Amino acid sequence: MKQFFLTNLFLCLYISLTAQNVQVSVKIFNNRKTVSPYIYGRNNSITDFIGNPVPANTWQLYKDAGLNFFRENGGNNLTKHNWRLNISSHPDWYNNVYTSNWDYAAQTLHQQIPAAQGMWGFQLIGQAARTNANNFNDWAYNNSQWWSGVNQNLAGGGVVNTAGGSQALVNGDPSQYLQTWNHDSTTDILNHWFGTGGLGLDSTKIRYWNMDNEPEIWSGTHDDVMPVQPSAESFMQLYFAVAKKARALFPGIKLTGPVSPNEWQWYNWGAAPVTGSDGKQYPWVQYFIKRVAEEQQSSGIRLLDVIDLHFYPSSASPSNVVQYHRVFFDSTYIYPEANGVKVVNGGWDNSIQIENIFGRCQKWLNQYMGPGHGVTFAVSETHTQLQNDPNAVAIWHASMMGEFMNHGVEYFSPWNWDIGMWETLHLFSRYNKSNSVQATSSDELNVSAYTTVNNNNDSVTIALVNRSLNQSKTVVINFPDFLLANQAVTTLTLSNLPVGSETFVSHSNNALQTASISPQNNSLQVTLAPLSITSLLITGTGVALPQNLLSFTASKGDNKVLLNFTTANEMKVTSFDVERSADGSSFTKIGTVIGGSANGQYAYIDAQPLPSMNHYRLKMNNQNGGYSYSKILSIRYDKNASIAIFPNPAKDVVTVQLHMPAGAISLKMIDGMGRMVKTITLQSSGNTLSTAIDISGLAIGQYYIHAGSEVVSFIKHK
Repeated sequence: MKQFFLTNLFLCLYISLTAQNVQVSVKIFNNRKTVSPYIYGRNNSITDFIGNPVPANTWQLYKDAGLNFFRENGGNNLTKHNWRLNISSHPDWYNNVYTSNWDYAAQTLHQQIPAAQGMWGFQLIGQAARTNANNFNDWAYNNSQWWSGVNQNLAGGGVVNTAGGSQALVNGDPSQYLQTWNHDSTTDILNHWFGTGGLGLDSTKIRYWNMDNEPEIWSGTHDDVMPVQPSAESFMQLYFAVAKKARALFPGIKLTGPVSPNEWQWYNWGAAPVTGSDGKQYPWVQYFIKRVAEEQQSSGIRLLDVIDLHFYPSSASPSNVVQYHRVFFDSTYIYPEANGVKVVNGGWDNSIQIENIFGRCQKWLNQYMGPGHGVTFAVSETHTQLQNDPNAVAIWHASMMGEFMNHGVEYFSPWNWDIGMWETLHLFSRYNKSNSVQATSSDELNVSAYTTVNNNNDSVTIALVNRSLNQSKTVVINFPDFLLANQAVTTLTLSNLPVGSETFVSHSNNALQTASISPQNNSLQVTLAPLSITSLLITGTGVALPQNLLSFTASKGDNKVLLNFTTANEMKVTSFDVERSADGSSFTKIGTVIGGSANGQYAYIDAQPLPSMNHYRLKMNNQNGGYSYSKILSIRYDKNASIAIFPNPAKDVVTVQLHMPAGAISLKMIDGMGRMVKTITLQSSGNTLSTAIDISGLAIGQYYIHAGSEVVSFIKHK
């Protein structure tokens, strides 16, 4: 009896302790998304003044930290920037005009970090800086010190109101420092940077362009030229004019908007939602998406690639801040600062507290553009109100990046940069893998397991984030479809960061604490300190298979790729689906091999490999309807270009040569204004295909041929 009592006591104690642990399940083939390297971003990292270059050690810090995305348009200073004169009017400093050399900044970025992505933007407001000759003399007034009157409109001969505040006694005259700046003026920077005779910058590394900045509050930030807020529809017409011109000049551009300033403006234009031409009220971003969809439909021109929003919450409470990542995609999170969202259904409804803003945007995009719209999401400015709390800052930053990895966000660039952020950027950018996968936590409120895996499925990084302010958390991680190698797992931890002292110096000199843990029964256990981040660097031996896949290889042949695989003890495997991907993330079945080979040896020939990288995996199907995956094999198949055109320039006829997989091919010819002028449907056999196109009736100018994702341009001449 005594032994029975003790046995049950220990069993109950074990169950109780196990229940208190956080259980994490990692499935490396579920919810798989490619991680954008541009979520590792920042604002205002490069000087735009030739006389004050970024020091060499700062460039090295950027490289060591893994900074990949540089938003350098200056925010409010973007709106009246003049790229031709390399000057900009500063609305947050009397509207004074100062040097701002984007050419220098872009060239410097290309030279120092060629792989990085830079972001600039277009001016939509219609005015740009002209001269600094009529600046307000802030040095003579107060030695250029900040005071409450820096927002007064004093450039152009204004009279200062010494009592402070944003209203001058007499506003300056904008015509004394600004000039007219239309859609041609703002978009011609694309020719200047990327066109013939231009600077020769790499357009693929400056693809993202903000469509101005925070237009919802122009009557406040730029009241010198926009004292009355324009209507939402007036702004949309400005947007359309610039977007169409930009797309015509640079077909591969990524147009980003509406670049709204904060939560209120996600739903309101000015003080209220937008009333459409149908008399209905729409939350602002819904109206924006609706109007873009309508204009795309009528013009045939793509006008939006990324929904870009800013977010400036007001709470200084760490317990609130570490949950801010839930504002964007969480349909259950009650946001304590919810405000603008209360009008989302028309009138004011004080009970609405769930933002889920990108979830809402996805619904609106599907509604107006259809499920294949291809528009993604981004946050190009945000900041917290935390003061001297680097550990909470690090948790917030890690949670934001982790959430954005999980949902395929395109880019993320906080505006301010506090202690703790270099450390989290470095930990995520330098150690995460290329694909985000599913990791479910039994205590998601406090502990998240942001998990990434490489394309070969043999290396996993799990970034464990403990948001609890004062409790340690023991986490048990299980891997249903991944086999851990029989070796120690390295752990990298950020915890107890000191207040007031930057700890990140370089890749090798930082606050990361290194340790190791050992796997047991294909699981891991680790204890997390309060407000800490621990990344586990895990090596695997492959995926967990229902049979023993002895080998799986890929080799190039003449116009084909040969896949060979050998199995043993197949255990009810009925077939093998061969899947292929261009990016290592999104796979498509290209064939099936029936199981049951007497010797366990199989082969499959891909007779139409993709003209670059090909990623292959096997999906092994069993009699019970279950399946599992092999590792991923990657092989580069270099062919001639998928699309070529000659002669170029041409007068009457151009010949288009294609090398694409078998099937229907739609050729689209787009003119320099982004209008479709010809559509031709061809049938490819998988071999080289040539077709002649009559262009004798076209106007002289530049044209673009689109075939699938490939684009090539040509010139029509006399």
